[in-house]
Amino acid sequence: MWRALSRRGACRAASSGSRRSFASTASFAGLRGEVEFSSEPGFERCKGPIKVFRLTGEDGKLVPGAELPFSLDEAVGMYRTMLRVSVIDQILNSLQRQGRISFYMTGTGEEAAQVGTIAALDKRDVVWPQYRELGAFVHRGFTIQQVVDQCMGRKDEPGKGRQMPVHYCAAELNMQAVTSPLATQIPQAVGAGYAFRMGGEARCGVSYFGDGAASEGDFAVALNFAATLKAQTIFICRNNGWAISTPAKEQYAGDGIAVRGIAYGMPCVRVDGNDLAAVFQATRHARELCMEGEPVVIELMTYRRGHHSTSDDATRYRGGTEVKVAARDGLEPMSRTRMLLEAEGRWSEAEEEALRSETRDEVMSSLKIAEAKLYAPISDMFKDVWAVEPPQLQRQRKELFEHIERHPEEYRERLAQYERERS
Repeated sequence: MWRALSRRGACRAASSGSRRSFASTASFAGLRGEVEFSSEPGFERCKGPIKVFRLTGEDGKLVPGAELPFSLDEAVGMYRTMLRVSVIDQILNSLQRQGRISFYMTGTGEEAAQVGTIAALDKRDVVWPQYRELGAFVHRGFTIQQVVDQCMGRKDEPGKGRQMPVHYCAAELNMQAVTSPLATQIPQAVGAGYAFRMGGEARCGVSYFGDGAASEGDFAVALNFAATLKAQTIFICRNNGWAISTPAKEQYAGDGIAVRGIAYGMPCVRVDGNDLAAVFQATRHARELCMEGEPVVIELMTYRRGHHSTSDDATRYRGGTEVKVAARDGLEPMSRTRMLLEAEGRWSEAEEEALRSETRDEVMSSLKIAEAKLYAPISDMFKDVWAVEPPQLQRQRKELFEHIERHPEEYRERLAQYERERS
């Protein structure tokens, strides 16, 4: 009976509605604000690619109407970091080929993306890096000795030798640990950004990642949480066009990464990642928006000039012409920044060579010091995982040391390289 009454009620409502003109807009529970009606299906498509923000041309000169967003002293400081990181990359990559470290990843071609962003942030902002952010670490104060200690797994590095090389960590610099699994750091930055907002703290959670990581589910989840919770989070994507050997055209059919921010209801910007000035200004403005309750997506258009890692051979899937074009003066970030400074009389070839030599000497000195250091005590592999060690972990530790005690000769030489167990 109630069904019949319901049908009659619906018919009366329809009859009543038919005597009124149709409304042109309406509100729906699943949408924000009013929307217009249309008599056509209107399958929407992106109306064109998002423009790329830039402040300097390939000659290093400012484009018409542009101004530098930083002082020339700051520019010199950033370029010095970029150059130092470039030298560190060259030497440590070579050391891996010699077998003196087990693995390495360079950031060649992405120096401005790393340094321009970190320089524009507040030092209180907490950063969740990926594995190509050495420039961000160094610009915040991470020393060359710390870089080498980590890559060699020595006892003084924060990870106690338990992480792969290039997986840096510097909590005292508000730089979280690099992790190997792609995109896991992105939701973590959102959680921090939400906590900062709830606590009334004037700082951001910042996540760095590549275009490949943006294909992971964690990226989509993170954007949705950040937008709905208004987390104080900045998403910095280095889009270098390659997810290891997968080109961008095989990763996505849409307009890159930045547009995804719009889909989730947050502002976005696409930047020439080879333009230090543009990277800095975009990041500075993004932080201002973030402090006003709007998480932001920054897409930096860069190019990975080197192999993905020392375990990769990029010549198997990339053409030589493509790499040569990306390395051309003015297209890659080092030369463009150098030309900018030279035009202002703030940099010279002599200063360039002096800093290269100084950095080279410091890396080699740090290497000698690191090679003389011991590894962390073996028992450290069981620490820093649980606040209270569970029985199975205690059992594994006991079994390991019992095994070593039963075979002292087999382990004597190797154990001499480890620091003695602490009581």
